[in-house]
Amino acid sequence: MQGEDPFDSGSVSILRQPKAVWATAGASVVAFMGIGLVDPILPSIAKGLEATPSQVSLLFTSYFLITAFAMLVTGFVSSRIGGRKTLLAGLALVVVFAALSGTSSSVAELVGFRAGWGLGNALFVSTALAVIVGAAAGGSSAAILLYESALGLGMACGPLLGALLGDASWRYPFFGTAALMAIGFVCITAFLKEQPRPAEKTSLLDPVKALGHRGLASVATSAFFYNYAFFTILAFTPFVLNMSPYKSGAVFFAWGLLLAVFSVVVAPRLQKRFGSVNVVGASLVLLAADLVILGYGSHTTAIVCTIASGAFIGMNNTVYTELALGVSDAPRPVASAGYNFVRWFAAAAAPYLAPKIEEWSNIHTPFVVAAASALVGAVVISVRRSALIHEAAELEPKHATEDGVTAFAD
Repeated sequence: MQGEDPFDSGSVSILRQPKAVWATAGASVVAFMGIGLVDPILPSIAKGLEATPSQVSLLFTSYFLITAFAMLVTGFVSSRIGGRKTLLAGLALVVVFAALSGTSSSVAELVGFRAGWGLGNALFVSTALAVIVGAAAGGSSAAILLYESALGLGMACGPLLGALLGDASWRYPFFGTAALMAIGFVCITAFLKEQPRPAEKTSLLDPVKALGHRGLASVATSAFFYNYAFFTILAFTPFVLNMSPYKSGAVFFAWGLLLAVFSVVVAPRLQKRFGSVNVVGASLVLLAADLVILGYGSHTTAIVCTIASGAFIGMNNTVYTELALGVSDAPRPVASAGYNFVRWFAAAAAPYLAPKIEEWSNIHTPFVVAAASALVGAVVISVRRSALIHEAAELEPKHATEDGVTAFAD
């Protein structure tokens, strides 16, 4: 996959797809909307439930902590009951727990319901790309492009939906997501046929064993530090900007658009010219600089840097996924599960630690810590640079013949 230009004139149009693919892609958009949905309404939730920023940030922590552990389960489940049933199980859980989130009377209830939501989302998004690849016309390149487009669109529209519905009440975005996911459930039930199951069943420990490969472990470790920086921006910045839901939603909508464009359009071209390792290393350094400026700049500067960070995050998401899927000899679903198991722990830690660090020090320090974390990720990639390039090159012919790819949860 690395180095391909998905917009090459010889590629099959991603628009010519069966209804099953569009149903799965549409549900994927909504699933990824759920990640950034709460961004514009975090201050409103804190006010409505009389909670502190660190308490409200647990909405991300519980969500991603469960997501991390669920990565060990999703392959085990889908290899036994099939992709279609796994998608439907995930969607059903999201519908139930998103609706329950809207009924919460305390932060503790909301955090618990978000944990259930995280389990459902993990089951869905970890299976969606494999299902899209199996059902799509035009090969894996068109399918992956379609999936990444759904990811970017969801990350962009999540804050916008949260702002539009959350301006009336912080509860409405949760009910809105439940309704949209229910529609996705109906569409997948109607249009998606069961996909062939893998020849070999995945055990619960296979993703952990895959991390014994030094290349995959290096990518996962670097991604762990990168994700800490990523989710400091996503979960902590809304409190720093302290804007109305509409204004905050507009900021993160622009952020999500940049994320989508750089993930789908810019990253593949830069990879083709400079190589994955160079692109991700440079992008991490730029993200670190952006974080420091965000932390010490004026309010307007903070808005600009928040939006600009979407470009670096979009590139990193694409490149890290390709490195994780292509650097080891483990089957792609297993490698992806192991990689995601490691990196989502940082997504769980950052939303909780960033407000705590501010309480212990000042408003600038959380961004300095996040910038340092991004630089550590760059150092890991740099130290392992030669080995990663060599290992990926050796395994490229093998992976080029594989039929299945798996998704990553962003």
